[in-house]
Amino acid sequence: MPPDGPKKRSPVIPLLIALVLAIAVGALVWYLQTKRESSTEGPGGRMSRRPPVTVGVAKAEMQAFPVVLEALGTVTPVATATVRAQVAGVLQQVLFSEGQLVQRGELLAVIDPRPFDIVLMQATGQLKRDEAQLDNARVTEKRYRTLLAQDSIAQQEVDTQAALVRQLEGSVNVDRAAERSARLNLEFSRIAAPISGRIGLRTVDVGNLVGPSDANGIVTITQVSPVDVVFTLPQDRIPELRAALVNSRALSVIALDRVRSTELASGRFLALDNLVDPQTGMVRAKARFENSKGQLFPNQFVNARVMLRSIDHAISVPVSAIRKGVQGDFVYVLDAENRTVSVRNVKTGLSTIDRTQIVSGLEAGESVITEGADRLSDGAKVKLPGDKSAGPQGDPGRERGKGKAHDPSPARGSH
Repeated sequence: MPPDGPKKRSPVIPLLIALVLAIAVGALVWYLQTKRESSTEGPGGRMSRRPPVTVGVAKAEMQAFPVVLEALGTVTPVATATVRAQVAGVLQQVLFSEGQLVQRGELLAVIDPRPFDIVLMQATGQLKRDEAQLDNARVTEKRYRTLLAQDSIAQQEVDTQAALVRQLEGSVNVDRAAERSARLNLEFSRIAAPISGRIGLRTVDVGNLVGPSDANGIVTITQVSPVDVVFTLPQDRIPELRAALVNSRALSVIALDRVRSTELASGRFLALDNLVDPQTGMVRAKARFENSKGQLFPNQFVNARVMLRSIDHAISVPVSAIRKGVQGDFVYVLDAENRTVSVRNVKTGLSTIDRTQIVSGLEAGESVITEGADRLSDGAKVKLPGDKSAGPQGDPGRERGKGKAHDPSPARGSH
């Protein structure tokens, strides 16, 4: 029987040894990394952990929170008039400056009045001649009737004279109408402003022949005070708007510039259209502004903010403080020492262009992060702009130590 050969070593043992070594190396690496991140300073006084993030901060405020409707609108003049000549003639004078503010009835231009003055004189002369003939015919008729009473004249002659009187009365009425028409044309040679407003650019110069058929007229006047803003609102907000109109018939409307940074004018809600545009689902509305300072310009694009009502004692924060997460909205809350932030889930309510109502999850006076939140996590270290007490890396002991080693425990406790 052959002797037994050497026993084969089981392959499980080397695998176990390799696994144990791998676990030990991983634990050592994790330990060293954790120790490096938890230390305050490394050799030579250099910081070895991530520096605190510079952030912007705002406080949660308790105040009356406005419920508003935001819409893009267009400034529309209440009235626009194209000044045209009502009679044909040569433009003799222009008495306005482009861009000037004028009042209704103010003289703007003069057409050569001489032709119209001549026509008026002719009409007046014709009227006086026919009036004289009428007076003579009435005297003759009166005498004929006296003779008829004495049976000294025939009835036919009296009737003929009476018909002549009526004929001359008709002629006098025609003459009077012609005189009034000539006088009116003479007045039309002096062109006055039909409305109050701002004059635009002149379209014709002195010496040109103008008339009622000119398409562009002489100049355009646009009323700028008061002025309207026409904007559109979504049909879903119509019930809320109508309810606010019932409770307060004078809703305040604010006109803002295109970037919503400057308030241009304050006015009142004027009217809501009677139908919804089926293509867009929007309804047109109009607000009126006194525009006493002239900050609203016709056809200018503005943002209209309709103030429906306000919620008293509401807590609100800037819109930039609200973050979106898988569990809903949250904010980063700054601790009392302004060193560390924590995640706080909140329930939001209504929003304006710059602030959001907080229904629950936050108290008035607490500080929230508004800038730099993209680089934060729960428990992250932060510093405020201009805060030099934390040193370049957020360690208040660095400047005092001048490169000496410090115990990391007090540094962590300060945060």
